Amino acid sequence: MATADAETDAPVPALHGRAQRCAARLREADSVLLASHIDADGLTSAAVASRALERAGLQFETLFSKQLDEAEVARIAATDYDTVLFTDFGSGQLDVIARHEAAGDFTPVIADHHQPADADTEYHLNPLLEGIDGAAELSGAGAAYVLARALEGDGDNRDLAKLAVVGAVGDMQDTDGGLRGANEGIVADGVAAGVLAEETDLALYGRQTRPLPKLLEYASEARIPGISNDEAGAIEFLSGLDLPLKDGDGDWRRWVDLDGDERQQVASALIRRAVASGVPSDRIDGLIGTTYVLTDETPGTELRDVSEFSTLLNATARYERADVGLAVCLGDRGGALDRARTLLRNHRRNLSEGLQWVKTEGVTAEENVQWFDAESRIRETIVGIVAGMAVGASGVSRSKPIVAFADKNDDEVKVSARGSGHLVRDGLDLSAVMREASRAVGGDGGGHDVAAGATIPRGERDAFIEAADELVGEQLE
Repeated sequence: MATADAETDAPVPALHGRAQRCAARLREADSVLLASHIDADGLTSAAVASRALERAGLQFETLFSKQLDEAEVARIAATDYDTVLFTDFGSGQLDVIARHEAAGDFTPVIADHHQPADADTEYHLNPLLEGIDGAAELSGAGAAYVLARALEGDGDNRDLAKLAVVGAVGDMQDTDGGLRGANEGIVADGVAAGVLAEETDLALYGRQTRPLPKLLEYASEARIPGISNDEAGAIEFLSGLDLPLKDGDGDWRRWVDLDGDERQQVASALIRRAVASGVPSDRIDGLIGTTYVLTDETPGTELRDVSEFSTLLNATARYERADVGLAVCLGDRGGALDRARTLLRNHRRNLSEGLQWVKTEGVTAEENVQWFDAESRIRETIVGIVAGMAVGASGVSRSKPIVAFADKNDDEVKVSARGSGHLVRDGLDLSAVMREASRAVGGDGGGHDVAAGATIPRGERDAFIEAADELVGEQLE
């Protein structure tokens, strides 16, 4: 039995008992099949879990899935593994998993943060079961980390906190100026272990790698007139400051190349420009926030900054190379990192082209939702990211959830939905919408209240939209 001291030392005390039970079951297994999702949170979940299993001396094999549907669970059940550890998914599919468990196919151990289905299992680690918000306070990688701390094989696994933070940021849990809630305990572990630094800094993406003009030009977080989406304007703004903009070789300096006084000068000038341009106060406040740096990674690389690391990971698994992302998480700084960087360049190009397509074609507005169908023009693995990026563009409302469709295969269509914090506060739960609307047309889905997805049969798009529009209307009335 866990002692009170052990529970106090746990990164998320409310989950300590569940983590201990899950860890004890894994230690009993002859071997484990580790099944995980493919986004940045799923990859870091798998990395945390695999390192912990390895250190605990457990034999395991890793499997990645884009979606854990009935067919995929059946495929898992057909393996020879008696114990299956699900990370970053499993809770939402627990009704399907429970049937296989009852049939004796395998014993599930679940470390997830998505909305659970109406079923339960003995070894289930999910923050929502203890009243912790899984969409904002603990990611899938965070749940995997809580489990890793309970496993404690060769060492206490606190060094794995850095990967859990990458997963949380990749899951957009830092959008309110930094990680909060249960995530704070994991950040504290990472800082104490010397693998993570928590800093107050300019909260723009690309601080490590982007040249200063590009950092400001692409600052979609701020949207400052005359600077954002304006290369010439960004250069003119920087040229008006009293600081050297290029290094000795004539290359643009990056944010990471500036000293503290220089950063303060740029940040203060940005805030003054934003105020003068009438930028809303909440966006101005968001220019400065809590950032996270991986202290053992090389400065000026994508791996040094948690946000850039998570984007790099997204660019691997969404192009069927989850193995590359996992290798990078586990320390490969050679061939895997080179391949990941190539995939990242391709990923950025595809996102840009996808966003331009949506801007050109526009969206269809229903009473309560808006949607577009990219068919084969946007990959089904990135259509949700594109949908989120499109919100706020010309003709795309911020006051309605956006639903995006893309071809998955000859028989199925992928659906991705994105909302906003204020819609969630008004009652929106896209996890329930995706699950209920998809099942109404013979598909399945789930996720978070603010972001969720589904797979539906081809030809059921209009019926799905009708059901989803009605469900959202009921939630927001």
